[in-house]
Parts: sequence; C-alpha cells; structure tokens
Amino acid sequence: MPEDVVDATHGGESRVENPQEDTEEDERVAELLEKSIDVPIFADAVEAQEAPDAADTLEGLGIVQAAEIIEEMETESAAEALAHMHPSLAVGVLEDLIEEDPSYAGKLIEEMAPDDATDLLQNLPDDYRDKLLGTLGKVEAVKMRELLSFDEESAGGMMTTDYLAVRDSMTVAQAVEAIRRAETEEEWIYVFVVDWRGRLQGRVTMKRLLLAESAQKVIDICDRPVDAVPHELAKEDVAREFEKYDYLVLPVVDANDRLLGIITVDDVVDIIRQESTEDAQKMVGAGSEEAVFSTVGEKWRGRFPWLILNLFTSSIAASVVLQFDDLIASVAILAALMPLIANQSGNAGQQSLAVTLRGIVLDEVRPGAAFMIVRREALVGLLNGVTCGVLIGMVVALMEHFMHENADALTLGMTVSISMTIALAIGTTVGASLPLIVRRFGADPATASTIFLTMVTDSVSFFVFLGLARVLLEWL
Repeated sequence: MPEDVVDATHGGESRVENPQEDTEEDERVAELLEKSIDVPIFADAVEAQEAPDAADTLEGLGIVQAAEIIEEMETESAAEALAHMHPSLAVGVLEDLIEEDPSYAGKLIEEMAPDDATDLLQNLPDDYRDKLLGTLGKVEAVKMRELLSFDEESAGGMMTTDYLAVRDSMTVAQAVEAIRRAETEEEWIYVFVVDWRGRLQGRVTMKRLLLAESAQKVIDICDRPVDAVPHELAKEDVAREFEKYDYLVLPVVDANDRLLGIITVDDVVDIIRQESTEDAQKMVGAGSEEAVFSTVGEKWRGRFPWLILNLFTSSIAASVVLQFDDLIASVAILAALMPLIANQSGNAGQQSLAVTLRGIVLDEVRPGAAFMIVRREALVGLLNGVTCGVLIGMVVALMEHFMHENADALTLGMTVSISMTIALAIGTTVGASLPLIVRRFGADPATASTIFLTMVTDSVSFFVFLGLARVLLEWL
C-alpha cells in the first residue's frame, strides 16, 4: 500500500455501514423472535439496536409485551425507542406502563426531548396524563404543562424548549462558557441571542461564535434580523415555510417576540408525512387519525359515517339508472358499456383532483387562478375524451356490426364516443373544482373528496350515456 494512502478499514473492520442492511444487533433480535421470547434477554438485544430499529421491533409486538420489554430496558434507551414508535402504539404502551408503574413512565417522559414528550402527552387520555404529570418533578411538570397549553396543530404545539440561547450583553467568551454549562444532548448549529426580557435579538452559528474574538459582544456578530414564526401559526404553514426557504431551524416567539422554543427540520418532515397520509385517507373517507395499528373501534368510528354518506351518494347514481330500465332491458349492451364510461370519467376526475390538491398543499394555487386551473383541466378532459371516445366508439361499432350484425352498430358507436367525450370533460372539471370550492368555504379540500366526485361522475355519466342512447336510437 502506498505510504500516502490511509488504511481506512483499521485492520479489516469497515468503518462504513449501509443503513439499509441489517446490523448484527438487528440479526440478533430477528433470531430471538424466532424463539419464545425471554423478556430480559430480548430486552438486552433490543436495547443494543438503534432507537428507530428498536421502535420497529417493539411495534411488531403486542402492546403488553412491548411494555414488558421497555420496563427491562435502560431508561434512556427505552425513552428513545418509545419516542420513535408510531404515536398510537406508543400511547398504548405508555398507558400500560402508567397502570403498572406511573413513576417509571414519568422517568421515560423526562428522558425524552420536550417535543417528543409533548406529542405523547397530547394523545393520552386526561386521567392518564394527569397521573403521569403528577410523577414528574416540579420544574419538568411546569415545562410540560406549558407546552401542553399550546394547540397541538400549531407551531407552539410542535416546538421544543431544548435549544441554546445566550444574552445579548455577553461577550463571546462568556457565551462559550455558558454553552459549555448548558444541559443539552443535541448538537446545535445555531445559538439564539435574547435580551434580558427573553426577546429574540438574533442568531449566530456555532462556527462564527468559536472563531470570533473573545472580547467581542455576541450581539455584534449575530445575524439580525432573524426569521421566526408566531406560536399560533398552523403547523401546515410552518411546514410550508421550511419547504419554501430550506430552513433547518426556526424559532417560535410570542406576541412580544419572546423566544418560546424552536422547530427543527426533522419535526417538519414528520408533519409533512402525517399531512400527506391524512389527506390520502380523508379523500376516501377514512379517519384522518387512523393508522394500521388503530383498534377496531377506532377504525369503525372513523369509517362508518363516510360509508353511510357514500351509500347515500351512490343511491343517486342508481336512481338515474332506474329511469332508463326499459331502455337497458331492450338494448342489453348498454349495461356493459355504462360502467366503462363512468369508470373513465371517474379516473379522469381523480387525476384532476389529485393535481389540484397537490397544488393547494404546495401553495401553488394563487388567488384569482381558480378559473384558469379549472378551464385548463376541462380542456385536458375534453381532449382525452375525444381521443378515448373515438377509439372505444370505433371498437363498439365494429364489434356490434361484425359479431352481432346489429343494425344500430354505428349509432351505438356514436353514442359511446359522444358520451365519453362529455363525461371526461365533466369529470376533470368537477375534479379540479371540488377542492377549490370546499377550500373557499373554509373546509379541508381533501375531506371525502373522492366520495363526492364519484357521485357526480357516476350520475352524470349514466345520465349522459343513457339519455343520449335513448335519443339517438329513437331518432336514427
């Protein structure tokens, strides 16, 4: 090996790991899972895993068994694993721990980052939350209650109070010494500067602070002004700001610009993921809070009302078909072609709906642009309708002429072509308009949007197709 080349393997042991590959700890846990679980031994193996991997392991167990494993783990490792678990499962485990040993559950909360602890406490039933808060120290309990006072859907509800801040009157040397004494386990890039009232004055990077002259005032080397968000700002808007300006950290302030906490990009990633899954579930009428781990009761309560609504809206399309039962009885092929047109219209509408919802979520729909968006989608639907209509109309006409020797083959082909064109144009128009109209009235544009879209596209498609068939078959 050349002298200027460093042996990075240190005696053959690689210093680089692929996070997608199982570690020795993961393989050990998998091996133990194949046997009957010995709680102390299994707890030691889970404790050796990285916190996210330990959370995955615990999520694969029942709530009671996961709680038993956590009780056997060291408090710090158990708290990290619990914080990484899916909220609905983590809350279930925490409830079980509170019933068994409230003081141990309190220790887990104290070990967590404030924002992670608050997320769990917000989802606990009131009686469990009060019992848990009663086990905390006075300082920790006050901090938790203060964080819980903020709306969980706001910037205040997602912020953490674990951050670095120094007074504006300090010198660089004094600030560095204060940071050394600070009780934080995070590796912060930024240090925030506040005045004696706690009002945010600026922000300085750790690098600039360490390279500055010791006698310099911190206020002279910090960035001013500094971007911050009010504590009442909705978390969706917070996520949008992070995405738009590529923030890593944003401070949260009150009406008097006092620094309350900070929001980090990892919390925002979680919010974006939650919002995208919630919107997807709302579109089809599933509960926005439902997860694969939710109980049967929670799933039923979230879905049943929307299924009843869907039953009602579907009956509207059925009533349209009943108005043409005599025509369907005399021309049987109409029954086979009806779902074809309705399905195409619905699919085209779903495409427009998805694109429009994405534009709303990404704040791409500017005021006054609604008409332009709907018009463009309608033109796309019309173009696709003409293309699909001509193709399927020709196929239907040829099949009816050569296979069934139907004298009305050409009429049927024309009926399908025209109906397909109209149905797709209406489907895309409704798909683009629906979320814009719902948002205009202040509601969530994703809520049950597919249910209402299906109602419109099915009803209109059936009416247009069967109505047109009746007219053309009688006249031509």
